[in-house]
Amino acid sequence: MDSHGQHEQQVVWTVVGTDIGPLLLAATGEGLLTVVFHATDAVRDRALGRLAGRMGAEPVEAPGSPLLAEAIRQFEAYFAGERRAFELPLDWSLVSGISGFNGQVLRELASGVPYGAVVGYGDLARRVGQPGAAQAVGVAMGSNPLPVVVPCHRVVESNGGIGGFGGGLETKRKLLALEGVLPEPLF
Repeated sequence: MDSHGQHEQQVVWTVVGTDIGPLLLAATGEGLLTVVFHATDAVRDRALGRLAGRMGAEPVEAPGSPLLAEAIRQFEAYFAGERRAFELPLDWSLVSGISGFNGQVLRELASGVPYGAVVGYGDLARRVGQPGAAQAVGVAMGSNPLPVVVPCHRVVESNGGIGGFGGGLETKRKLLALEGVLPEPLF
């Protein structure tokens, strides 16, 4: 046990190729732990190093683990347009303050903003009972360790702007186009 009282947990990982580039998926026995965009070797290695530090154990490559195999199936179906919602157990332990505001926002986003829909930063703040906290919603989105599954790409500006995105605006546009929210880019 470390000083936070958490048991060391084995982390398994794999990289899956998608329409928005390679994604690093990592999981524990609890569930899917993180999704990392643009998982080139360098990005993957940095992310795995951070995970080792946070989780107290070296992540192990294990694409055949039951949870990761199911996650790969669901991601492939999502990008093929055959799946609209992820049904995976989630491990929220990388969310700072999961019982606080960030956790409330991410859980509301996961359960309350379906495929093909978008929500404004201010709307999401109101949904969790903090109507003045639109900027804090942006911070919570930036700290989301489970993008795509917890769909921060569906959070947009109230003035019609696309808003920011940790995976880059091109990735956000592709995800929204896949879900039919935006037209497919012409070029």
